[in-house]
Amino acid sequence: MDLLLATRNGHKTREFGELLGKDFELFDLHSFPGISVPEETGRTFKENAVLKALSVSRHSQIVAQKLTVIADDSGLEVDSLGGAPGIYSARYAGEAASDRQNIDKLIAELARQNVPADRRTARFQCVIALARGGEITRTFEGVVEGRIVHPPRGKNGFGYDPVFQPDGFDQTFGEIQPELKNRLSHRAKAAAALREELSPIKQDRTD
Repeated sequence: MDLLLATRNGHKTREFGELLGKDFELFDLHSFPGISVPEETGRTFKENAVLKALSVSRHSQIVAQKLTVIADDSGLEVDSLGGAPGIYSARYAGEAASDRQNIDKLIAELARQNVPADRRTARFQCVIALARGGEITRTFEGVVEGRIVHPPRGKNGFGYDPVFQPDGFDQTFGEIQPELKNRLSHRAKAAAALREELSPIKQDRTD
């Protein structure tokens, strides 16, 4: 099944491809240079995911090709920071901030507020929106609990992965092998629900 992921983030496209598996042919907006992703003006992960999926699915090229569109919004919520960076995770240190700059700001803010290591609880959240013909059909959510560690550890993954240690593990997402992360992560959980919804067996039952 063909799926269009509403992103130009190559890391995200690669990870989604691994999560969804061989039953899906995944491509992203690099295949459609004339289509842009709208500004994330929603107040929640779900609102932003829906906004992106709807915008892309309503584009004339996508409608003409009858493509199924998925879009996600995900981020890190740190309890002691009142849920920040939250929906601003990708641009916490500014619109063009690098992963390292976002991490540096997060660690600096925790230090400024004198948050001890045992209170640096956090979670990654992901919401995936599925759209067809300019209409949202379903959304899927995934959450993984953990804590923020310092200094950053590991070179796998992207974003805040080197400072997020999931509950029950002594390694960060930056240290865990991709195959394991793809079973544990917030995006993995949301993608598993999406995959179940779009599975050939389920589709055959509903046709």
